[in-house]
Amino acid sequence: MMNYQEIFKLDFAYFETFSKRTETNWGSLFCNENQPSYYDANHAHISRISDTPQLIIDEVVRFYETKKIIPRFYIYDLENQQNLIESLKLNNFGFEELVSPVQLWDEKIVEIDNNENVAIELVTKNNYQEALNIECSIKEFGGKEVREKAFEQEFYHASFKHYLLRYNGVACATACIFRHDNQARMESVATLEGFRGRGLIGELIHYLQVEVSKNRLENLWVFPINERIEKVYQKYGFKTVEKLKMGHAFLGGKSIKEIQG
Repeated sequence: MMNYQEIFKLDFAYFETFSKRTETNWGSLFCNENQPSYYDANHAHISRISDTPQLIIDEVVRFYETKKIIPRFYIYDLENQQNLIESLKLNNFGFEELVSPVQLWDEKIVEIDNNENVAIELVTKNNYQEALNIECSIKEFGGKEVREKAFEQEFYHASFKHYLLRYNGVACATACIFRHDNQARMESVATLEGFRGRGLIGELIHYLQVEVSKNRLENLWVFPINERIEKVYQKYGFKTVEKLKMGHAFLGGKSIKEIQG
């Protein structure tokens, strides 16, 4: 089982594929000036306690505002970060507490009936646009403005493999595997609205689990965005091993909860 630091290591390795990371004495700054609206690419992650919270706030605000990006914070260890949280509120930051489930596959491959209407394939240059169109339609992914650039970065990055599901020949669902060291993380699970409720996500997840097993990867992780999605993944062998509690502070724009609906 991973400890907290190993979970964060996997998380940060994922962020670093689309954002530049700068280490500080209080945590990390992530920034992608080409994607100013991509929230996860532009956040200060506060992982250490400081006696001078205002200095941290000033540093982060100055860093992002010079790049014309809205300053945002992810804050861990909330119980010991109350001084920082209060200072952020005094500086007119919005604040919300988030609970992020962490799920781990139990490594059991459940046999499923072969659905002759379903075909799953690796995303290549030939079907790239079909996969992109699906992911751009999912508002939780940030919409076309964000996902178009992010998908391109992932497609050409060696750590990602994207998959496309067709139902009766129609491209209608996607998912990808991000690999770091011997760990795998499932991301970008999406289905077009008109094809939901047919069990297609289960078909796609089963396929990815087989791929992970074939490649002898140690673990398959998923970080669902809410409890509803968490329950969906539980049907397919993912056990909730932790619920990470963190704070999100933002000086403008929407909150994470608003984006996730």
